[in-house]
Amino acid sequence: MSDSLTIALSKGRILKETLPLLAQTGIEPLEDPGSSRKLVLPTNQPDVQLVIVRATDVPTYVEYGGADIGVSGKDVLMEYGGQDLYEPLDLNIARCRLMVAGRPGANLREGRLRIATKFVNIARRYYAERGRQVELIKLYGSMELAPLMGMADLIVDVVDTGNTLRANGLEPLEHIADISSRLIVNKASMKMKHRRIKRFITEMAQAVQR
Repeated sequence: MSDSLTIALSKGRILKETLPLLAQTGIEPLEDPGSSRKLVLPTNQPDVQLVIVRATDVPTYVEYGGADIGVSGKDVLMEYGGQDLYEPLDLNIARCRLMVAGRPGANLREGRLRIATKFVNIARRYYAERGRQVELIKLYGSMELAPLMGMADLIVDVVDTGNTLRANGLEPLEHIADISSRLIVNKASMKMKHRRIKRFITEMAQAVQR
């Protein structure tokens, strides 16, 4: 169908908090995405399907047309840096902060800092704007371990409650950005399916405000 929609979502907190918004627009998956092993899920709307991908892959699927629409954290979008995406709506879900963290005062140390993060592009831009020379170490998880093992002075990571930091003797030191999940749209889809997508964006915006 020419006006069919494919929506890319990632499992976890974003999926859990997006489903109630979709339900308010009349879209519900026919199977539980949390337990189903399927990667493409039909919905109660015959012209709408959900695809379940890794959080870091959502912008790629949307940019390259694997999905018309996606829901992605602002942290992922900042790191991805794609120019061929529209970002029409802040869904105001999965809220957290992107922070520099480490042992108290570690960010005040003179000289070249060693930073562990999965957000290497964000960290590079952040420190370049401040004129600080840093060495970046890319990790994919358990960032808090890097300062404890002497691998890094600081980490750049998303912080929700801060409990994991505190449990490991670390604390938030510098605020980089407030993060929430955004609706993103493929530019070609926006042209080809303009009326359908505009209606969907309007319905989602109404759901966010309820």
